[in-house]
Amino acid sequence: MAGEPWKPLRLAPVDLAAYPLPGGGLLLRSRQELAPFFRCLGEPLHRWAREAPDRTFLAERTAGDDWRRVSYGEALAAVESLASALLDRGLGADRPVVLLSDNGIDHALLQLGAMHVGIPAVPISPAYSLLSQDHAQLRYLLELTHPGLVYAADGNRFAPALGTIAPETEVVVSAQLPAARPATLFAALLQPPTQAQRGAVAERFSAVGPETVAKILFTSGSTGRPKGVLNTQRMLCSNQQAIAQGWPFLEERPPVVVDWLPWSHTFGGNHNFNLILRNGGTLYIDAGKPAPGLFEKTLKNLSEVPATLHFNVPRGFDRLIPCLEEDPDLRATFFSDLDAIFYAAAALPPHLWARLERLSVAATGRRVPLLSAWGSTETSPCATQVHFPIERAGVIGLPVPGTEIKLAPVSGKLELRVKGPNVTPGYWRRPELLAETFDEEGFLRMGDAGRLADPAEPAAGIVFDGRLGENFKLTSGSWVHVGELRTELVSAAAPIVADLVVTGHDRESVGLLVFADPAGCRSLCPDAAPDTPLPRLVERSEVREALRSALLTHNSANPGSSRRITRALLLSEPPSIDAGEITDKGYLNQRAVRERRAALVERLYSAADDPAILRLD
Repeated sequence: MAGEPWKPLRLAPVDLAAYPLPGGGLLLRSRQELAPFFRCLGEPLHRWAREAPDRTFLAERTAGDDWRRVSYGEALAAVESLASALLDRGLGADRPVVLLSDNGIDHALLQLGAMHVGIPAVPISPAYSLLSQDHAQLRYLLELTHPGLVYAADGNRFAPALGTIAPETEVVVSAQLPAARPATLFAALLQPPTQAQRGAVAERFSAVGPETVAKILFTSGSTGRPKGVLNTQRMLCSNQQAIAQGWPFLEERPPVVVDWLPWSHTFGGNHNFNLILRNGGTLYIDAGKPAPGLFEKTLKNLSEVPATLHFNVPRGFDRLIPCLEEDPDLRATFFSDLDAIFYAAAALPPHLWARLERLSVAATGRRVPLLSAWGSTETSPCATQVHFPIERAGVIGLPVPGTEIKLAPVSGKLELRVKGPNVTPGYWRRPELLAETFDEEGFLRMGDAGRLADPAEPAAGIVFDGRLGENFKLTSGSWVHVGELRTELVSAAAPIVADLVVTGHDRESVGLLVFADPAGCRSLCPDAAPDTPLPRLVERSEVREALRSALLTHNSANPGSSRRITRALLLSEPPSIDAGEITDKGYLNQRAVRERRAALVERLYSAADDPAILRLD
C-alpha cells in the first residue's frame, strides 16, 4: 500500500543532531528543546477540572452494560477526598498504596489521590493475585513495599490474594467485602473533607515536586526478581511534554481512547493514561484483552466508541485484524474518527502491518499513520518516538526532546542507552542496582540493541535490533540474534504459533520450542471438534506439516547456521507466570523458559528417534 496517500496528521519535523563517539558508536539527540512541563500530574487534573469540568475523563462498563462516566470536575473532587482519607491514615512516602486489581475508575482515582499528596502508588499485575497458584511473587512484592493500604476492586475475587496481606494493613475494596478478613469499602474514603482536611491536602499537594516519587512500577522480572522502578513526577510529566511536542496533533483536539493495556505496566499506566490526562482527553476503560473469553468485551467497546487513537501490542492486533476484516460495521466505527494507530512492546509482524493498511484504505481511502515508540519502565516510558511516516515495522523513531540516545558498541551490536529527565533515579529499596544500571557517563543501560535504518542518514530513524541478553553463540562461534529471529518465525508460522523460544546455546544448530496457538491449530483441522484439547491438536498431521512447511520456507531464504532451524518441538503446556516464563501481557522470558524446560531442550537435541520432534536437517 506504499503508493496510497496518508491521512493528514500534524507531526513535528525531524531535527536531529548526531555525533560520532570515540571508539565507535553514536550519540543522538533532538534539536527541539524540551518545553516547560507540569510540576506534577495533579496540575493537568486541576487545569481540566477548571477549563472543561463536564468533559468525561474516565468511563467504564457497569454490570448493567451501560457506561459509568466521571468528568474532570468530579474526578478532582474525588481525588481530593481520597487524598484526605489517605493522609488521615498516616500514609506517606514510605507507606505507599498498593493496587492489586485490573484497570477501573476507582483504581484510577485512588492512584491519582495518592500521587496528589506525595504518596507512591504501586499498581501490581493482577496476574500475581489471580493466576498465581502460590502467590510467591505477590508475597515478595508486599514485603518489599510495606504498603499502608491495599486496594482490590472485588473482595471475593481477590480473597486468596488478600489472605497474604499482613493483618495490620488496611484492605479497601470497591465491592464484596471478603469474609476472611476485615476490609473497608471504597465509598467510605470518598467522604467530603472538612475545611481543615482540605487545608492539609492543599499543603501536601503544593509540596509535591518533580523529584517526588509518584509510582513504583515493577518490572516483569526477566533478569530475576521483579524490581520496583521509581517513577518520579519529573519523569512522568516531562515525558508527556516530550510526547506532545513530537505529536502536536494531540493538542488540536482532546484524544479519545479505548484501552485495555494494564496500568501495572508503563505502556498502559504511564504512556496512555497520562497522555489522556495531560491533553484533557477521554479514556474508555476496556475490561477486555486479547485472550479467550475476554476479547469479545474489547470488540463490543470498539464497535460503540469511535476512538481518535488506538494503542495495542502485536498480539492484540493479531486478534483484532480478522474481526475488522469480517465485520464491516466494526470496521466503519473503528476507522471513522481515527487519527493514528500505535503499536509497541514488540515489532508488528509485516503481514499484520500490510493488513492494517489495507483495512485503513478500504475504510477511509487513505492510510491511517502507524506510529510507534521505544522505551522501558525506567524511561517512563518514551525514549524514542516515531513522529514521521514509516513504511514498515521495526523503526522505533528518534529521541524525544530532552532525551539523549547513545548507541554503544557491545558484543558486535550497538546497545541503546538513555539519558534525560524521563529516566528513573533508581529502584525501590535496591540501591545496589544503580552501579550495574548506569554507565560511566550516566546513561541508562537498556540491554536493547539498535541500529540506524539508514547508516548514511541517521534522521531515517533507529531500528530495534533485539535484546542483548537473549542472544547466544553456537559452537561455531556464530551469534544467534534471538529477537529478530523470533519475530520473523512467529510471522512465518502464523497461525500455528502463539510464541516460541529459540534454542541452541553452545550447540551446533538452532532449534525451537513452539507454544502452539489453539485457535490457529484448530483452524487447520476443520474436522476437529471445537473442544479438542491442545495436546491432541499439536499431534495432528495438518498442524505438524504446516509448521514444517513454514520452517522449510524460512530455511530456504536463511541458509546460514545462525538463522537456519534444524528442529522444533510443539508444546501444549502454556508458559507459567509463577515460574517467570511469561508476563501477564504475554511476553516470553526466553532464558526462563529454556532453564525451566531444560529437559525438553535436551530432548530436542537428543539423537534418539523421537516422533514428536520435527527434524528439518
